[in-house]
Amino acid sequence: MASVDIGIDLGTATVLVYVGDRGIVLREPSVVAVNSRTGEVLSVGQDAHEMLGKTPAQITAIRPLEEGVISDYKMTEEMIKYFLRKASPGTVLKPRVALCVPSLITAVEAQAAVDAAVTAGARSVYLIEEPGAAAIGAGIELTRPKGNIILDIGGGTSDIAVLSLSGIVCKNSIRVAGDKLNGAIVKYVRSAYNLLIGERMAEQLKIGAASMDEDADNQIFEVKGRHLVSGLPVRQIISRKELYPVVHDCIAEIRDAVHAVVERTPPELVGDLYENGLVMTGGGALLHGLGKYLSKHLKMPVHLAENPVECVAIGTGRSFQYIDKLYDGFIASSIHKH
Repeated sequence: MASVDIGIDLGTATVLVYVGDRGIVLREPSVVAVNSRTGEVLSVGQDAHEMLGKTPAQITAIRPLEEGVISDYKMTEEMIKYFLRKASPGTVLKPRVALCVPSLITAVEAQAAVDAAVTAGARSVYLIEEPGAAAIGAGIELTRPKGNIILDIGGGTSDIAVLSLSGIVCKNSIRVAGDKLNGAIVKYVRSAYNLLIGERMAEQLKIGAASMDEDADNQIFEVKGRHLVSGLPVRQIISRKELYPVVHDCIAEIRDAVHAVVERTPPELVGDLYENGLVMTGGGALLHGLGKYLSKHLKMPVHLAENPVECVAIGTGRSFQYIDKLYDGFIASSIHKH
C-alpha cells in the first residue's frame, strides 16, 4: 500500500482523522490511560475514555491536550502514533500529516505539535489554523474577494476569523469553549445542590437541557452524582431555565470575541459579512438556541455548517489540495521532513 495523506483534527476533547479519499475513518476521545507506577500506556482513545473517573489508584486516565494545545508532550506523541497506526495500517511509506491548530497558537506550541507528529511517524507535517480548515470543510469559496466569517467552537478553544482572497484578514482565539461550559455546569450543580458530578455527566446535561434560547420549552434532565454532605449517590432533576445563566456567561465571552473581530474587519468586507452571515462549526455550535442568540446580538444571519462536528477534520484532510493556493496563516509547512 502506498503512502497516504492524513489530516488530524487534534481536538482537546476528540481526535478526528481524515485519510486520503476515504474521508473520516476515525473519531475517538483525546484520552490516554497510563500506569502511573511504570509509565506504560495501557489504552488510548475510546477505551481510555471509558476509564475517566473510574480507574484504580495506579491507573491514570489523562487528557494530553488542554485548551487546544499540548500539555503533555509524551502522551500526545503516543496518542498520535496510535491514531496513525490505526488509520493507515500497512502503509509502506510514512504519511504526510496535516495538523489542525488554534489560530493564536504560539511558535513553541506549534513546534511541539510538529515534533510529536514527526516522532509518531509522519514524513512531513503541515499546520493549518482551525478557521481555515473549518472554511474548507464547510465548502466556502475562499479564493474570491468576498468576506466570510467563521466561528469554530471546539472543546478547548473558540476560533473566529474573517477570510477573503485565500487569506485570513483578521482573527481571534479564546480559550472558552465546550470544556469551559462543562466546568461551569459542574460548578453550578455543586453550589446549588451540594452534588458532585463528573465531566461526562456535565456534558450530557449540556446536550440534553442547556439552551441559549430564553423562550425555548423548559426541558428537564436527571443527573447522578455524589452528595457532598452524605457522601451517598443522589439523583437530581435540573431544568433548562436554571441552566441559562450558567451557560450565558461563557457564550457572552464568545459573542464579544466575534464582535471584536468584526470591529477590526475592513469596511469593504463588513458588508459581505452581513450578507453572507456567520458560519458556525465545531461541536459547541450545536448548543441549543446558540444561532438565534448570536444572530440577535450580532445583527447578522448565523448559519450552522452542514456537518459542524466533522467540518474541521474534513477541511484538514482536504487542505493538501490547497497547499499552493492558500497563505496568510492557513498552512505552514514544517521544517521537519523525513
